[in-house]
Order: sequence, then C-alpha cells, then structure tokens
Amino acid sequence: MDWNINLKHLMGEATQLVRNGQLADATRVIQQTLGGAVARHSNNPGSSVAPAHTATAPLPPPVAGQPAEGHGAPWRRPSTPADVEDAVVVDRITPTDAHTATSPTGSNPLAEPPGSFTRVAITHPGAKHNPHHYHLYVPPGATANSPMPLVLMLHGCTQNPVDFATGTGMNAAAAPANALVLYPEQPRSANPNGCWNWFRPGDQQRGGGEPALLVAMVRDVMDRHAVDAQRVYVAGLSAGGAMAALLGREYPDVFAAVGVHSGLQAGAAHNVMGALSAMKNGAKPGSAAARQAASTRPATGPTLPPPPMIVFHGDADTTVHAHNGEQLIQATLTALATTPGREQATVETVYKGQSPHGQGYTRTVYSVVGGAPADKASPSQVVAEHWVLQGAGHAWSGGHAGGSHTDPRGVNATQEMLRFFVEHPHAAVHL
Repeated sequence: MDWNINLKHLMGEATQLVRNGQLADATRVIQQTLGGAVARHSNNPGSSVAPAHTATAPLPPPVAGQPAEGHGAPWRRPSTPADVEDAVVVDRITPTDAHTATSPTGSNPLAEPPGSFTRVAITHPGAKHNPHHYHLYVPPGATANSPMPLVLMLHGCTQNPVDFATGTGMNAAAAPANALVLYPEQPRSANPNGCWNWFRPGDQQRGGGEPALLVAMVRDVMDRHAVDAQRVYVAGLSAGGAMAALLGREYPDVFAAVGVHSGLQAGAAHNVMGALSAMKNGAKPGSAAARQAASTRPATGPTLPPPPMIVFHGDADTTVHAHNGEQLIQATLTALATTPGREQATVETVYKGQSPHGQGYTRTVYSVVGGAPADKASPSQVVAEHWVLQGAGHAWSGGHAGGSHTDPRGVNATQEMLRFFVEHPHAAVHL
C-alpha cells in the first residue's frame, strides 16, 4: 500500500480510538505508524510532537570543578518505547494566564488528557533562563472530580526528564496509584551538566531561585488538574536528591514527604568546592546545613515540622559518599526534635533483607516515641526511613537498564518511595 494512504488510514484509526477513550491503543497505533520515527524526532520546544525516547546530540563533557553524576556517563537511549508508560510526548505552551476557568463539566480545557506524557513550557517571573520546561505524566484514571497525588521528580546531572522517567519507571508505578508525575527539565544554560544548583546560595532559599521555580511548576499543574494538596511529594537522584531535600526544608507547607536517592542534605555546600568536598566526605560538622535545618518556615501559619523523609544510598557510592545519607536522616531528626511545640524523641527499628536479585540492604525505620512498634505503627508515626544498599554505587536502585544511572539488581526504590508517600499525607497545607 502507498505510504501516504497507509498513514492516513492508520492515523484515522488512531483518531477513532482516541474518541472512544482507548488512549493506550491509539498510542500503539501511532508508534507503529511512525515506525520508530517518533523516537528519532528532536525534543525541541518548537516541535509539534516530541519523542517518548529522544536520542539527540551527545551530552557535553563534564566541566572541570563542576559536580557531575557517575563519572559523567552519557545519557542512554531507552531500549523500548514501552519504558515510559506507553505514551507519546507532545509540546504544550502554558498561556500567560494559567488560571483558566473550568468547563461546565468541571474539567480544565487546558488539562492534559489521561494516559499522556506531555512536555510543557512555562515562563516564571524572575527566572534567569525562560522559558523553562517540564514533562507531566497524567495517569489513565485521571478525572476532574477525583483529586490525585502529585510526585515531583528531580533528575540528576547529565539526565533529562524522559531518561529519568525511563530509568525510575515512575510513570508505570504511579498509574495504579492514580498519581500525576512532574519531571522538571534543567536547561544547560542554567548548568552545563544539567545539574540542579543545590550548592548555590541563591538557589537554596524559599521564594527565589530554583526552589521557587520548581514550586511554580507544581502550582502550574495544580491550576489544570485535580491535585490533592495534602498529597504533594518530591523525590530526586543525586543533585536532584539534594534539591529535593532543600524543597522539603524550605517548603514544608507544600510537600508532604521527601524521597532522596544518593543525595545530600539541604545546605550541605554553598559553592562548587564545598559541593565537591561534601560529595566526597559528607558535609562538614557544624556547617550551615545543621544550623538551617529547621530555620525556614512559611511566613504565616503555624511552625511546621520537617516533612517525613525516605533515603536510599549505596554503601559503595564513589560519587556521593554514603555518609551523606546518614546526614540527611540526622538533619530530619534534629529538625523534628527542635521544632517548637513538637519536640519528640524517636526510636529506630532495623530490618535486613535482600532484593529479588540478591542485593542486600539494611532498612532503618524511625518512629516517634509513644506509639506502637515501627512495624505496626500508624503511618503518621514514622518520620524517616534509611535504606543502605550493600555494594551499590551511584545509581537508582531497582531501576530499568534503559535509563542512565540505574541498578536493576537492587530493591525497587520507586515502589518503596511511592509506598512511603502514600503513607504520609500532609496534616496541614498552606498553598
């Protein structure tokens, strides 16, 4: 059959499937029709269709003195289109007035459709590098009348949102929980290696820099989708993990819980040399991190305790030393113990186990004193979990080999983080 006739026929079939609400089937038809062309299409803001898997020009080499992930390993193209929840990525530009009125049915006309994975442009006042972009995954079960959890996922250096979504498998894991997943994209104009600038003072405070930009992205999603404000979470890998810790410290009113994989505590460094030192040995004792752990709170409303935190770190990580994982937990416990009116001691329970592939781990659960044992405690009593992964390096535990910086042998960090998040809704929010 002539290619143009075949294309029209198959695209017509896909259109009918979309009208019938069969989004996954429509996606498969489109992918089959393009015959791999989607995977080769440039992921560029001016493009009408961006790829679910993009393999563009090689990433630039690490810059001397610039913190980078795992020896600057290049981004690896995912092996199959199904790695990112069987969805086509498309560009959508956010209008100037994001607060668009909802339709009579209650759904925002600008909301991305269920089962989609969309690249969105956003302009943020005060940002140095506009426009910014993020990818948003909307689960197949999304509806305007059912508020959904939202997980903010921050990639590491040399990564991008599609690579991170592929490696972590978060989209597929979030679908059964009917959760939205937001993947901000760090432009190379902001950092040569695509790192979040967790080590710069201008990007470490509430109301400015990258923290304010990332929260603006969260609110942009909340403008268009039914998001449960009590179930907004943040997680990240390495530099993304360090930024996730900062967001938890600076915005305890926004984020109900925090997940950090192979990252560092908030404020562990305040310049590039300090960042390299902290990555190698952990933050120095008495650093600003310890003093600032509980210093920043919302301008109005009650003083809030730090969000519950789950931490994963390999004990053989040569990029970010495992001591940083210990410091993350200690900073959370210290902040909890010193929050005015909420001082509570904690007890810890230790579990040892192995992943299905035989990698050992030690899981330490920290709970407030006065409740049942940690393994029987109600979700609100657990304030932190620390997973030490035996023999693991600088990689997302239990991730997919199609993404960069993953270790498929390990325990499934994605599932465990989601489990922890579900167990920790926000007690009070001030969005």
